[in-house]
Amino acid sequence: MSHGLSMGDPSDQPLGDQQSPRRLLDSKVVYEGRIWNVVSDTFSLTDDESDGEPLVRDYIEHPGAVAVLAMNDAGQVLLINQYRHPVRMTLWEIPAGLLDVPDEDFVAAAARELAEEADLTAERWNVLTDLFLSPGSSSEALRIYLARGVAEIHPDERHERTHEEAEITTAWVDLDDAVSAVLAGRIHSPSAIAAVLAASAARSGGYDQLRPADEPWPEHASQHHTWPNGSVLKN
Repeated sequence: MSHGLSMGDPSDQPLGDQQSPRRLLDSKVVYEGRIWNVVSDTFSLTDDESDGEPLVRDYIEHPGAVAVLAMNDAGQVLLINQYRHPVRMTLWEIPAGLLDVPDEDFVAAAARELAEEADLTAERWNVLTDLFLSPGSSSEALRIYLARGVAEIHPDERHERTHEEAEITTAWVDLDDAVSAVLAGRIHSPSAIAAVLAASAARSGGYDQLRPADEPWPEHASQHHTWPNGSVLKN
């Protein structure tokens, strides 16, 4: 019996990605890094051991991340600018950070990043969108929140930023101007692009269709135990 190999009639269900665990034959860490590791998995696309050749894929094992699009009462969104060494550029981004604190609530992590990188708090939170940033090479799952009802943190209580974060500058930008910058190719951060375009699409409905901040996130690796068969079917 195979799992998740048949999509069925697309008209029978809403458009969406599906959980599709495959039989895992072997998994090992081939590189251990400072923040994330590279894992090599051997797996089968079917449950039948005699059917098909095992496949091997190397990928970055990532703890996942959260990001925040903060919006003020004027409908402007906050962008932050910081240096990213792998691409040798300063990028306009949105506050974001790794989910590297064990068992930390996702919204709490997002609020922490908003405070640390933008010196802001927010009263109202919604899920804006979820995405995998590079599913062919990384397990990174990213949840982006829309944060409204923002307020500045008192200077005496602000986080002290270091290294690249010490160079962060911020700007409040009209949402339409941010969309124009995305479409013109002037913004390259995937989280910023996804957030800006999702917010623009949601605005037409008054943001009422957005999910609540505590919406389950089964795609994140820490939640794979909620899947009927887990994330993989072990041999």
